[in-house]
Amino acid sequence: MYTYAWYHWLTFFYIYCFCGWIFESTYVSLKQRHFVNRGFLRLPMLPLYGTGAVMMLWVSLPVKDNLFLVYCSGVVAATLLEYVTGYVMERLFKVRYWDYSNQRFNLHGYICLTSSIAWGFLTIFMTEVIHKPIERFVLNLPPALEWCLLGIVSGCFVMDTIQSTKEALNLAKSLENVAKLRADLEEMQVQLALLKAETAQNIENAKEELRMTVAENVEAHKELVAARKEALEEAVAAGKEKLAENAAIQKERLAEAAAAHKEMLTTAAEIHKEAVEARKEELAEALEAHRETVAARKEALADSVEAQKQALAARISALNEKMNDTARLLNSKKSMVLPPILRRNPGAVSKRFAAAWKELYSDPEDRKHA
Repeated sequence: MYTYAWYHWLTFFYIYCFCGWIFESTYVSLKQRHFVNRGFLRLPMLPLYGTGAVMMLWVSLPVKDNLFLVYCSGVVAATLLEYVTGYVMERLFKVRYWDYSNQRFNLHGYICLTSSIAWGFLTIFMTEVIHKPIERFVLNLPPALEWCLLGIVSGCFVMDTIQSTKEALNLAKSLENVAKLRADLEEMQVQLALLKAETAQNIENAKEELRMTVAENVEAHKELVAARKEALEEAVAAGKEKLAENAAIQKERLAEAAAAHKEMLTTAAEIHKEAVEARKEELAEALEAHRETVAARKEALADSVEAQKQALAARISALNEKMNDTARLLNSKKSMVLPPILRRNPGAVSKRFAAAWKELYSDPEDRKHA
């Protein structure tokens, strides 16, 4: 027993692939309450079961007379194969085609204690019960017929594997695209919020700058007018005091010059009055010039604020358009027909692209009727 040619091992592999498909499809169909063509391939084959069966037979060869060792070898070999296969498939296709995360004593969701225990008993059942009639059937096949069947099945198996792999890779690419679209959409929403906040802040800053400029100019005008008024008052007072002193001196010395001094005082008063009027006109002109400066500054700031508003409005409009395009593309992805590979694996999940998976294939009930 177990001493076979390589083509016998290949025949066993295909037979156990088919047996595994029968077991899995029956179990999942009963669970889903409708027929499910279970497996990665379109053909009625599950390569994991075929590989597992061949591995179990091969590792149990040295200990075939000891059922306990057969059980242990089956547990170790099948569990290792299940973990490696699950890990590689998820890394390659971004989808976990079976998931034990909700089972107790699981390791990364690829294997669990219950499954490993079952593999051990299945190894004993297979080696002691199932394999013996299959062995007789295969060994009694005419070599020419076996080679012919192997050629046909191998050709179909290879073509189906290539097609299913492309399908799985396309599914992984779709998940990556949807995840990227979702990330782009969220980033654009953040950018839009920041842009709106920046717009409001810029407008408020411009208004505050305008208010401060007007207030500073008005205050400066007030200070200038007050200073010039004070200077004029001091000059007039000083002139009057000097004229009074001169008038007193002249009155004591020359009485006859009183009229002349009076005329001089009158002339000086008129001169001071004219100087005051001239100063008032100068201040009025300066105030008018400052008012024109403030008005021009106000108009320039208003133009600047309006230009910023228009520029930011254009940016917001472009960003909104990009967000709408992304949302439309995302919705078109969500309306895709459920891939056949997922109809064959209703329990499949994607941990890496959980959000995209939830958007596209969130409800397992929907898959049954897709």
